[in-house]
Amino acid sequence: MIPAIFLMGPTASGKTELALSLADALPVNIISVDSLLVYRHFDIGSAKPSLALRQQYPHALVDIREPDAPYSAGLFREDALRCIALARERGRIPLLVGGTGLYFRALERGIDALPPADPALRQSLMTAAETAGWPALHQRLATLDPETAAGIAPHDQQRIQRALEIILASGQALSGSRHWQGAFPGPLCKIILRPPRSWLHQRITQRFDVMLNEGFLDEIADLRARHYAPELPAMRAVGYRQYFAWYDGICSAEEAYQAALAVTRQLAKRQDTWFKRESAHYYLDPSSDNAAMLLLQSFANFQQKDAH
Repeated sequence: MIPAIFLMGPTASGKTELALSLADALPVNIISVDSLLVYRHFDIGSAKPSLALRQQYPHALVDIREPDAPYSAGLFREDALRCIALARERGRIPLLVGGTGLYFRALERGIDALPPADPALRQSLMTAAETAGWPALHQRLATLDPETAAGIAPHDQQRIQRALEIILASGQALSGSRHWQGAFPGPLCKIILRPPRSWLHQRITQRFDVMLNEGFLDEIADLRARHYAPELPAMRAVGYRQYFAWYDGICSAEEAYQAALAVTRQLAKRQDTWFKRESAHYYLDPSSDNAAMLLLQSFANFQQKDAH
């Protein structure tokens, strides 16, 4: 069976560029593993590959939902498995690229059923958040389930709320209550990017400056005009949330810029922490001049071993 490739790494670590280098050398089907790229209209601030680039290098699981439509790791797994099967049927290599660690884990290991939402419990958490703030509830989560809390930002209302709901309803930590049943179909080559922190921070700043030059503020205005609910996951994504505050007159443009850079660096750190807990066949430094060559060689080595 044709092996699949996982190409994982933190935001701004050069995953797209490396994926395209593989696409130039191998018959791959690129499948996005990104919880924000699934949503339409979130283009510039999400660093979504441009439409022109996607016409040349098609990306599956991009622009498949409106921002107010629900999406989850379980739904992603179903969609990704279909894309993987389709690629293999056509004799092509499924190349899964992104930074959403939970989606990768759900795809590789499967995902078990979680307790249904409890409206009364949810309301009590919302009331507590209105009084103490979401960072206080994040601290409560860190006490009950440090592993899960480490991967969630202190202001990520939706994920803090759901994690606490599961713990309080089931009596088990989210990290411990999942058995991740369901093996990945066929051989899998896992490659994790581990960039130097200073290099990554420089890339984050450069990329954000490019976003602003490409019309990110116009995108913010367009999204506000669409009247999406502010609590939607996409509306609270890093960069977007900070510039919605600027658009609404809550902060200055410079404050929004600095806050967006800070939360993006924090996101990269959380992603890096997540991926450090993951095993992989190969680890690559994307800042290396020969990173693309090393990536191609890594997969060739995997194929050789898999053949034996």
